[in-house]
Amino acid sequence: MAAPMDCLESLEGESSAGCRASGVEVALPSDPAAPAPLCPHGPTLLFVKVSRGKEETRKFYACSACRDRKDCNFFQWEDEKLSEARLVAREIHNQRCQPPLSRTQCIERYLSYIQLPLTQRKFCRSCQQLLLPADWKEHGEHQLSADISITQLGRPSQLLYPLENKKTHAQYLFADRSCQFLAGLLATLGFRRVLCVGAPRYSQFYLEESFCRYNMFNHHFFDGKAALEVCKAFLQEEEGKGVIMVTDPPFGGLVEPLAVTFKKLIAMWKEGQSQDDNHKELPIFWIFPYFFESRICQFFPSFCMLDYQVDYDNHALYKHGKTGRKQSPVRIFTNIPPNKIILPSEEGYRFCSLCQRYVSRENQHCVHCNSCTSKDGRKWSHCFLCKKCVKPSWIHCNTCNHCALPDHSCSGPKDGCFICGELDHKRSNCPNIGTSRRANKAVRKQKQRKRTKIRRKALKDNP
Repeated sequence: MAAPMDCLESLEGESSAGCRASGVEVALPSDPAAPAPLCPHGPTLLFVKVSRGKEETRKFYACSACRDRKDCNFFQWEDEKLSEARLVAREIHNQRCQPPLSRTQCIERYLSYIQLPLTQRKFCRSCQQLLLPADWKEHGEHQLSADISITQLGRPSQLLYPLENKKTHAQYLFADRSCQFLAGLLATLGFRRVLCVGAPRYSQFYLEESFCRYNMFNHHFFDGKAALEVCKAFLQEEEGKGVIMVTDPPFGGLVEPLAVTFKKLIAMWKEGQSQDDNHKELPIFWIFPYFFESRICQFFPSFCMLDYQVDYDNHALYKHGKTGRKQSPVRIFTNIPPNKIILPSEEGYRFCSLCQRYVSRENQHCVHCNSCTSKDGRKWSHCFLCKKCVKPSWIHCNTCNHCALPDHSCSGPKDGCFICGELDHKRSNCPNIGTSRRANKAVRKQKQRKRTKIRRKALKDNP
């Protein structure tokens, strides 16, 4: 799954050029034991809007999965008290937003479907649904496919149309080239089982031991403890040997909640490990744009980014073979040693004996950095003032004292910590965050006293 290119370009610029002045961050609740309110997508997340040089604003709960209020309009202040009537109305709304068929019904329909003769197995392309004979009349005017084989049922992505809502679903499918590479690589590395995190709308194609409806942004199993136990049993089978997690999250999603979720899945896998293997990690392939590298490695220091460019069939811009900035920005982040992963030489990848990993053709080894430094497939240049390699389109700015695009704004806000301005950490990890919060609290109290004083004076002047 991917985000539209305009979103990716803005994220890349934000990450590299230092133009960010405000944003929304995941926040810790005042009472960690209190359960988060629920929206149709499960437990919500607590957010706070932060702006450089301004005090922290009021915290609020919002949907963990949808970034657009049009897709899920849930909003609640952290300290907001709701009436019993509103809570009941919210529960009714959440139930109405669930899929028309429960997981149990999907399984029952699938078992009935595979028992049908080939000539009676139909699929409604208009409704994206497997049809039983009792459904035919209702779908008589729709676009149908017939003679659906068991092989086709095992490849639901070839039956389903990708959803077009880029902000919420963004279902761009791997190109055959990337699929074949990933499948071959998993087999070469000896993995026998794959936990795919992020395979929406497949509920009607799999039985209970092979599929769980799950929200990767809040570790929520929609079918409760039974589904959680299915996932746990899959991860812990054979003491966790031979399994890998492969995830392709929506690129508009926040890294922090994804990382929290993945760590919970890792902990679930570790529960099945013997004492001797407790030091091992669950192998992971996390497919995400290269400019999130620092954020991902912040949460998973053992991860490295492969040079392999992942491309998508149904996206005009994420195509293999393009050059310059038009190349796919999507990479694979993994905790598997990179020297064990062979990238295809016929696509231009080569082995760097100094880095002990495969790199793209244009990724040249820098003797000053002692690394093949390119992230985007182009040849990068070493800046001796910055003491690192930078993109070929960047130049060193003496005013900003770092490299940036030629047309950047020197007076614009710089990237880094919102509290102290340092570039080596984010606001959430700032050692001065406690002092900042106390100062912000004092400022809020002062503003409140001033407003109260103004109201009292107004009442006195207008009795």
